[in-house]
Amino acid sequence: MKVDWAALGAVFGVSIAVVLGLVLLFSVGLRGVSAREAAREDGRNGVNGAVTAVVSFAACACVVLFGLYLIVAA
Repeated sequence: MKVDWAALGAVFGVSIAVVLGLVLLFSVGLRGVSAREAAREDGRNGVNGAVTAVVSFAACACVVLFGLYLIVAA
């Protein structure tokens, strides 16, 4: 049995990059929710935080759904 170490390293690198990107997107979404709540407590509307949260969480959902598509289609 021969292991293709280059392919394994490529899969590992892409996996780490996608996971870090997904965590970053989710963190930005949580920050948007927090900013919205802080703005609402100060009497402002908090639209910027809400838009940031919705866009970030939608991007997270797209990444997860694309990953599922890649798994199921294979």
